[in-house]
Amino acid sequence: MAKRVADLLVDVLLEAGVQRIYGVSGDSLNGITDSMRTREQIQWIHTRHEEVAAFAAGAEAHLTGKLAVCAGSCGPGNLHLINGLYDCHRSRVPVLAIAAQIPSNEIGSGYFQETHPEYLFGQCSHYCELVSQPEQMPRVLEIAMQTAISKRGVAVVAIPGDVAMRDAVVQSPRVHLSEAKPSVCPSDDEINILSDLLNRSEKITILGGAGCAGAHQELIELAEKLQAPIVHAMRGKEFIEYDNPFDVGMTGLLGFSSGYHAMMNCDVLLMIGTDFPYQQFLPKDATIVQIDVRGEQIGRRSKVDFGLVGDTKTTLRALLPKLEQNQYEAHLQESREHYRKVRQVLDDLATKNSNEKPIHPQYVAHVLDQFAAEDAIFTCDVGTPTIWAARYLTMNGKRRILGSFNHGSMANALPQAIGAQVSHPGRQVISMSGDGGFAMLMGDLLTLRQHELPVKLIVFKNDSLAFVELEMKAAGIVDYGTNLHNPDFRTIAEGAGLFGVRAETPDQVEPAIAQALKHDGPALVEVLVSRQELSMPPTITYEQAKGFSLFMLRAVLNGRGDEIIDLARVNLLR
Repeated sequence: MAKRVADLLVDVLLEAGVQRIYGVSGDSLNGITDSMRTREQIQWIHTRHEEVAAFAAGAEAHLTGKLAVCAGSCGPGNLHLINGLYDCHRSRVPVLAIAAQIPSNEIGSGYFQETHPEYLFGQCSHYCELVSQPEQMPRVLEIAMQTAISKRGVAVVAIPGDVAMRDAVVQSPRVHLSEAKPSVCPSDDEINILSDLLNRSEKITILGGAGCAGAHQELIELAEKLQAPIVHAMRGKEFIEYDNPFDVGMTGLLGFSSGYHAMMNCDVLLMIGTDFPYQQFLPKDATIVQIDVRGEQIGRRSKVDFGLVGDTKTTLRALLPKLEQNQYEAHLQESREHYRKVRQVLDDLATKNSNEKPIHPQYVAHVLDQFAAEDAIFTCDVGTPTIWAARYLTMNGKRRILGSFNHGSMANALPQAIGAQVSHPGRQVISMSGDGGFAMLMGDLLTLRQHELPVKLIVFKNDSLAFVELEMKAAGIVDYGTNLHNPDFRTIAEGAGLFGVRAETPDQVEPAIAQALKHDGPALVEVLVSRQELSMPPTITYEQAKGFSLFMLRAVLNGRGDEIIDLARVNLLR
């Protein structure tokens, strides 16, 4: 029997080491799924929504560093991939999307489910091409895969279902794909200029991000030489926080005041491997140095006095021998002491405070951190779950943490947990979701049951879009359109075949989380947390303080003064 184009496509994926494709089956994908059916080396991970498939593939790519694949059938099927692919692309993880297309002879006729993937995916991919003839396979697919791997992002191959079923012209893969890992280092002259600057400076602070992955030892040696506190961005948390005596926490909207203090009181800010987006949290008067392997990112967020293109490990190895020991210790000591005090305040918030309602979400995150495995993989939804993850989950060099930290999409946690668990079957995977984000893609609870994935789901239930309400309060707006009339999520989980448990009072939190983590299979913990919990940013602007005052006044005038009392009770009377 002649080899079909779909068979060749699967051959190429297998040659590249791809073990699975996430997606939802459809007639335009029949040739591909039929070819996979007879292969034991590759698995179809059937999700209930294509957006989940894209998020799951992104999680696998993030954790493994290798190419992951998702697929959608023609029209709506591949349109559903877009949000998840935007997240993958902005997180710079290598993902290939197979976007099936309508019959090739109908393209351009306004046919049923017709779209144009090469335009739709243009802004969330490095490469997007249509395979319209068998002769293009496998070359287009191999170019797409190589692009995704080398540029660390998304590549899309659109293929009509009828083309996939035609006889292949080429009979085997053409290229053996492997991930290139070049070392990129600034020139000797640039290293000398930087070392001279740092040797002349006293109050130096380091801001590190995800680009510090794999360079933990070099980063700590640098901080020791410079007597520099290290502030980390959210995506750098898993790579920087652990075994780090120079860590002073985070800054930005998710962070706390010690990180902000360390950055605002330095003479030199050394930004390494980070595209930290919040300009208002960067110093205006300090000398700023930025090191990044992607030169296009240098100077995107603030003025930069000196920019170097290089990967973190190679650049720091070249820099360290040229540095003198900084004798000025006061800045580091002050930053550490500030962090110690702030950390104590945060930890004091993460207590039971009695066995009465409400449950403080900080306490839930603290208990989860204590009970989770030392190599647990966490996923967290955008909004308040990301805040509690940032502040209360402890990284140790073995744990991993994923979220939609660049794209900021709701509903990412459950889908990413699916990809994490499928690709790491022996690891404990824990998803932290708000009730709004969880409900958005809740249908894929069924994927956990179908594939027997022992993911543990922690749902922070406060019957609101809580982070949106916080933003409204800070802007002086009385919250509107944020109420959620939720069901009993535990009952829904049990109906889907999961183990479900519910915590309504603080004394029920530890037993509920312990039960779920010990359960041999997927489990959901529904925790009723305070709706009025405030998460203060590192610094409060005049506009925010004014906005909050206006909110309180407007709430009273609108007959909602009881909310002000509840706000004070939850956050002050503890």
